[in-house]
Amino acid sequence: MPFHEDELEEAEEVHLRSLTAAEAEGDERAVEAALRPRSLDEVVGQARVRDQLGLVLEAARQRGRAPDHVLLSGPPGLGKTTLAMIIAHEMSAPLRITSGPAITHAGDLAAILSGLNEGEILFIDEIHRMSRPAEEMLYLAMEDFRVDVIIGKGPGATAIPLEIPPFTLVGATTRAGLLPGPLRDRFGFTAHLEFYEPAELDLIVRRSSGLLGVEVTRDGSSEIAGRSRGTPRIANRLLRRVRDYAQVRADGTVDRAVARAALDLYEVDELGLDRLDRGVLDVLCRRFGGGPVGVSTLAVAVGEERETVEEVAEPFLVRNGFLARTPRGRVATPAAWAHLGLAAPSYPADGAGPTLFED
Repeated sequence: MPFHEDELEEAEEVHLRSLTAAEAEGDERAVEAALRPRSLDEVVGQARVRDQLGLVLEAARQRGRAPDHVLLSGPPGLGKTTLAMIIAHEMSAPLRITSGPAITHAGDLAAILSGLNEGEILFIDEIHRMSRPAEEMLYLAMEDFRVDVIIGKGPGATAIPLEIPPFTLVGATTRAGLLPGPLRDRFGFTAHLEFYEPAELDLIVRRSSGLLGVEVTRDGSSEIAGRSRGTPRIANRLLRRVRDYAQVRADGTVDRAVARAALDLYEVDELGLDRLDRGVLDVLCRRFGGGPVGVSTLAVAVGEERETVEEVAEPFLVRNGFLARTPRGRVATPAAWAHLGLAAPSYPADGAGPTLFED
């Protein structure tokens, strides 16, 4: 089945293009795939999830059965798809990939399930975006390995039970809270992926540089890791852009000076903020006095869609203490003013200053 990214992933890709100047195409996509770990032993970070998942898979291997269904949740770029591929590799099983938005009818899901072989891994990305009829069909398939195919319409419709071989469903979601309770409860193992620490990203950058054949010094890899927003996908993409800079404008070696020059060129600052992040903070502080201001107003001011600001820029700004979400709107924190080199207003930022309500 073809793999379709949902709107959140599309917004994230737009955001990453501003981080890396161009989306990886052709050979770049092949390189990105080659950088993925192929086994649990190769995975850097996520130690708790790695240990728990390893136990689940080893127990299934010893029993000679398909492992329980697995739900992976967390922000984009942390390795949910990679873990699904690792599960298939560890179990020596085929992997079939699709996505929630691609399954618009129950018949779409029935076609996928009926084509599965015993022990096969079915990976559904953004599983919370499946249609409701498909979700209800999935309940029965996960629990009893059976689907009911409806033949005909109206009073004469007949349900024909179709047995399917035991399989393992691996679901990935960036919004676990949107999953219906009955679906969430049918997963035997649930894991939430956390953002990576700089030291872990440093190891990932050095591992990837070895696979890419790029000479990177310790301070060079540390510089890239520190600007990667806690996300391996961004770390690898920044590494490739820094590699290009080192190849064209330096001697090919990535040290701290080269990494800083390259990332400054691509408008990624020392904390990982890019053009969009700084644009949101700049508009919030300079034009609206630090807020509160509605997210729609912010989006218009920076020339982006509301969803891009709300789902892509805001989580990073909130997580790093630059932005606060309040019932009255978005508010800049003292850290945001300091990062922009501006003096914070003397009035409290929680509403005593100028107010712009949500529009």
